[in-house]
Amino acid sequence: MRILHTGDWHLGRTLLGADLLDHQAAFLDHLVDLVQEHAVDLVVVAGDVYDRAVPPVPAVRMLSRVLERLSALAPVVVTPGNHDSAVRLGFGAGVMAERVRILAEVERLHEPVLLDDDHGTVAVYGVPYLAPDMVRHALAADPDAPLARSHEAVVRAALDRVRADLGRRPGVRSVVVAHAFVGGGAPSESEQDIRVGGVDRVPAGVFDGIDYVALGHLHGPQRVGDGDRIRYAGSPLAFSFGERHQRKSVALVELGADGGVSVELLPAPVPRRLVDVRATMAEIEQGAAAEHADAWVRVSVTDTVHPDRMYARVKDRFPHALSILHEPAGGTTDRTAATVTAASDPVEVAADFVAFATGGPATEAETAVLRDAYEAALAAGGER
Repeated sequence: MRILHTGDWHLGRTLLGADLLDHQAAFLDHLVDLVQEHAVDLVVVAGDVYDRAVPPVPAVRMLSRVLERLSALAPVVVTPGNHDSAVRLGFGAGVMAERVRILAEVERLHEPVLLDDDHGTVAVYGVPYLAPDMVRHALAADPDAPLARSHEAVVRAALDRVRADLGRRPGVRSVVVAHAFVGGGAPSESEQDIRVGGVDRVPAGVFDGIDYVALGHLHGPQRVGDGDRIRYAGSPLAFSFGERHQRKSVALVELGADGGVSVELLPAPVPRRLVDVRATMAEIEQGAAAEHADAWVRVSVTDTVHPDRMYARVKDRFPHALSILHEPAGGTTDRTAATVTAASDPVEVAADFVAFATGGPATEAETAVLRDAYEAALAAGGER
């Protein structure tokens, strides 16, 4: 069976204020072409279809249209990520055509989509993003004895249910489409923090016994562990300058008759390159890095004194500049505040503020209060 594995589309996202919707539409057109060109038997989308729980209308229309086009060529299986609202993404799943299956219900994650090829049956299971506080009772064998408050506990319980169902299907090959941070994967700075109790990773061993694990959440395409059995497809576009060197792609997976897999990475189109430029204003105006004028650039102007009209002069040379900073050459590299990204631990950021405000590091008790407050806010934020 030939499977196209993708995910982390984040429809509706921007890059430092730049609208990405047209570039996302170009990627989805490319995806449809790949499915047709490679005679794909199944498309799996491993979560974070949207960038937020309540997506903008153009993003909803874009998803509707691409699912219609993809499903005309091959069955499509989608599971929600931590950026999606499982309820909203899964709305209407029960009445959709058999060619589009949105596997968003935790209570039914052990119920596979069954597909046949020349070698028999393949069972495809969807494991949506599992927020421990939201599902530790639902996934417990005894609802009165909830699972431990960790990602490992809830994902392990989910896979135990999958393996139990698979055990009743001798000879059936298996695919799990899951959205989680699996140990051994390398994060990027644009992924949303999902720590609970200070831990966000799930051991790869949780997925033992599955022929292919199609993961979403980490934005860099990569395999986890040896071989290609567990893999992140990665995001189709770069969502931060930290991803500027990643080669974005989708994974074309060949699932053999014996459950063995081989993977070919198919490059995704690059709408604009992401480039760092570091130079004085004079160097910039004399043509330094002029070959990057059509790229999205992050510019550091290194003049000792802040140049007059710095922003306008840089934009004149780099019309697609997304970040323009004055960073004098030879200045101290020490910052009064650490750089905060989407991947930063919010509790550590808050603890840094406590240290700044009080003149001393946060105590263990203060850090515990901050973590409880943060996780309570996450739990109150709705059903993701």
